[in-house]
Amino acid sequence: MSITLPQGTPDVVRINALQLILPLLSGAQWPTDEPNEPVLQPVELSLEIQHDTRAAASSDDIESCIDYSKLARGIQKKLSAEPVYDSLDHVADTVCQLIVEKYTGAFEHFQLTIVQPKASLLCEALVASYTSELVHGQWHVSEVKHTIRGLRCPTIIGIHPHEREARQETRVTVDFWSRDVRHVANLPEGRGLVRSLYEAIYHSQYLTLEALASYVAKLMISVVSDGTIAFDVKVNASKPHAIPLAASAEVVIHRTPGDFPADTLSPPAEEETSPLDFHVTKTGVNHIAVLALGSNLGDRFRHIEYALRLLEIPRELLEEEGEHREGASPMQLTVVNTSFLYETKAMYVTDQPAFINGACVVETNLSPLTLLRLVKKVEEVVGRVPSIRHGPRAVDVDIIFYGSLVYDTRPSARKNDLNLYENQLIIPHARLAEREFVLRPVLDMIPDFIHPALNKTVRQLAENMEAPMEDWLMLRAVPFPKLPLSPSEVSLYPSIPPVPSTAAYWTYSTETRKCFKTHVMATLNTTPDSFSDGSKHNNLLSAMEYVRDSVSAGADIVDIGGYSTRPNAPFVSVEDELERVIPFVKAIRSGQPQTTSEETTGANPVENVLLSVDTFRPEVAEAAIAAGVNCINDVYAFMGPDSYQESDEGKVVSSVVTARMKATARKYSTPVMLMHSRGDAGQNKDYSMYNYAGEDAVIEGIRVELGGKVEKIVTGKGGVRRWLVIVDPGIGFSKTVQGNLHTLKNAAKVTADVVIGHGETQKRNPLRGYSQLIGVSRKSFLGKILAEGENARETTPTERTWATAAAVTCAVQQGAVSVRVHDVKKMADVVKIADALWR
Repeated sequence: MSITLPQGTPDVVRINALQLILPLLSGAQWPTDEPNEPVLQPVELSLEIQHDTRAAASSDDIESCIDYSKLARGIQKKLSAEPVYDSLDHVADTVCQLIVEKYTGAFEHFQLTIVQPKASLLCEALVASYTSELVHGQWHVSEVKHTIRGLRCPTIIGIHPHEREARQETRVTVDFWSRDVRHVANLPEGRGLVRSLYEAIYHSQYLTLEALASYVAKLMISVVSDGTIAFDVKVNASKPHAIPLAASAEVVIHRTPGDFPADTLSPPAEEETSPLDFHVTKTGVNHIAVLALGSNLGDRFRHIEYALRLLEIPRELLEEEGEHREGASPMQLTVVNTSFLYETKAMYVTDQPAFINGACVVETNLSPLTLLRLVKKVEEVVGRVPSIRHGPRAVDVDIIFYGSLVYDTRPSARKNDLNLYENQLIIPHARLAEREFVLRPVLDMIPDFIHPALNKTVRQLAENMEAPMEDWLMLRAVPFPKLPLSPSEVSLYPSIPPVPSTAAYWTYSTETRKCFKTHVMATLNTTPDSFSDGSKHNNLLSAMEYVRDSVSAGADIVDIGGYSTRPNAPFVSVEDELERVIPFVKAIRSGQPQTTSEETTGANPVENVLLSVDTFRPEVAEAAIAAGVNCINDVYAFMGPDSYQESDEGKVVSSVVTARMKATARKYSTPVMLMHSRGDAGQNKDYSMYNYAGEDAVIEGIRVELGGKVEKIVTGKGGVRRWLVIVDPGIGFSKTVQGNLHTLKNAAKVTADVVIGHGETQKRNPLRGYSQLIGVSRKSFLGKILAEGENARETTPTERTWATAAAVTCAVQQGAVSVRVHDVKKMADVVKIADALWR
C-alpha cells in the first residue's frame, strides 16, 4: 500500500531532549573564579531529521529505518571526547561534524537544537538551533537561530495610573537568526547578553507591550549586528497579570534591520515618543549614578554650580520638551556627593583655556536614557553650543557610571571604536580609564567602586594611568562667590536660587606643596573681649583702617568676628553679634570712603576684598552673606558649641544648626572653613582613646572627629560641595602645648590619604585632599613656650609676633592654603619668604 503525502510536507524523525552533562566555558548561572575554567552544565539536545519513512512503513524492516538509538549513542560519544566547549555553538558544530562524517547520504535535511536550561538566573534557557541541508553532496548550514527563552523581568508598563506605581512581571522570549553562519563567532557571551537585556527592560518605562517588544527587537539587532550580516528578530512579550481571567496578554513581532532607521540604539529623535526617555520608575526605586562635569568658557565655576542645581529639577527641564506624561511618577534626582574641583590643562585639543573639572554622585529614579536626555538639556540651558570635537564649552556633563550597569548603544562591530561615542549612551563611559581629569574627581568620592566592565576599582584605574599628569597641571580649586547678589541676578527657574558669579578662586595641591601660594587671612575682631585685640577694632573707623592697611600689605581675605571663642568668653546674644558684624561688612562692601584722599579719587582698595564671617550661628552667617561676605568660618564645624556634649538636647540643637548652616552655604555657594574643636577651647584635651595611632594620637583625633563632621556636611541630600570645604585642625583649641606643636608640625597628615581607625572601624581618612586653614597667630600655647626654660618671659598676645612668624612658617611648609594672622604687615613678609622656601 502506497502513501501519497501532501506536497511540501516531509516525514520527520526526532530525538527529543537528549540529556547531556558538558563542560562549558560560557553561559553558566554562576561565574567561576577563573575566567577560563569550564563548568559542568546540563544540556538538552534535540535532533529533527527530514526522512522519507514510507519504505520502513511498508516493510516494517529495521534496515529501512534510521537507527535513532545508534545515532544518540554516537552523539554522546562524540561530545564526550571534547575536554571543554566554548559555547552552545561549539556543541552544535561538534554534532554537525558527526552527521557529516557518518550520515551523508542517509538523509538530506536536519535541524539540531541545543538547550541550556541553567544558563542564567534571569531566563528559562538559552537555545542554539542549526538548520542544515545536503546540496550537491555537501552539507550547507542554511540558518542559525539563537533564543533567549522565558526572560522574566519586573518593569513599569501599562497605560493606567495604578500600573505606573509598581513594577509588574513581564516575560520575554527573543529569537534572532541569520542565514549567514559567520555571525556565530561574534555573538556576545550568553550570560552577559541576558543581563544586558534584563537591565534594558528593567529600566524601561513603556505604556504598551508593542512599544516594549519593538524596543527589545531594536536593542537585539544593535547588539548582534556587525553591519554586514542581516538578522531577523522575533520577540514574544507578555504580561501575566494584565487580565485577571487569562494566563497573559502577549504581543509577538518580527523585525529586521530595515525596520529601524539605523543599526544603532541612539536616543530617540525629538519627534519620537518612547516612554523609556520620558518616564521614571516609581517613587522610592532609585539608582546611583556618577556624572562628570567640566567647563572652560566664561565663569567656569558658576557654570558647574548652575548645572548641578539644574540637574535636581528634572521635571521642570524635561516638561519644557513635553517629556512628561500623565500617570508617571515624579522625576527625581538628588546630588548626594561631590568631588573636589580641578583646574586642568586641556586634553586632545590643547590650544584652548584650562578646564575646571569635577564629578558628582546622584540618586535618581530616572532611567539611563532619560538621564542622558536630562544632562543634554542641562548643557543647553547653561549655554553649551556646538563646537569642534573636544573643543571649548560652557559646560560638559557626562554619565560615567549608572550603578553597575554595562550599556552600549554602538553597533557591535564598532564597540571598540572610541571615536564613536557622540550621541551614543555608553555606560561606563568609554574614555574613563584614559582621562585623569575624570578619574581623580571620581576617586575623591568612590575610590573602591569596581568598574563593572574593567573589573578594577577606581583607585586601581587611577594608579594604572600610563602617563599621569603632574600635580601642578591638576590643581584643586576653591571658588569664592561674588556677594552680595545684585538685584539683576535672578533665576529662570523658581525652584532654584540664582547662582552667584565668581569673585576669585584659590588653587592648591595636597600631594605637591610647591605649586601654589599661601593666602593671608587678616583677623578683624569687632568684639570688646577678644584675647588678642579686644576693643581695638570694634569701632568703624579703626576697623576700616585695619582692613585698608591689611589689604595694602597683601591680605587675600579678611575674617570678621563678633563673638570671642577664647576660653570662658561671656555669652553674646544673636542680636549683639549681628550688630557687631553687619555694619562692618556693609561699610567695606559699600566702598564708603574713610579718608580725604579716597573722597578725592573715588578709590577704595578694600571694596572687593574677600570677606569671611567668623560665626557658628546660622542667623549671623546668612545675614553676613546677604551683606556681602564670601565665606563662613565656623570653629564648631556647623555643629554648634554644644555638639561635643553627649546629651539628647545637644544633639537636637546640633542637628538644627547643621541643617541651617548647610542650607545657607548651598544657597550662596560659599566656601566653609570648618575647625576641629571640642566645645570650650580650654577643655577636653584627652586624646588617649586614639593611642593606637602612637605619637599621632592628636592627629588621629582630628581626622576622626572633624572628619566625621565633614562627611555629614558634604554627603547626602543638601550637602555642601566638597570643593567648598576648607578644614582647620584647630590649633589652640582643646589641645595641650605638645598637642598643638605636634599638630602644627604634622599638619599635612591631617589631610593625607591614609587609613584611620583600628580594627573594624578602619576606613579611608575622610579629610583626605581638603585644603587647610591654619591659625596660630598670638595664641596662648606660644606664650606658654616662651614662658618656659632659658630666657623665660611672660608675654601678652601682641608680644608674640616673632613666635607667630615661626609658627606661620611651619604652617606654610606643611601646605596650608591659608594662614590666619593679626599683624598682616609683618606676616605677609613671613609668608612671602616661606613660600619662596617651601613652595
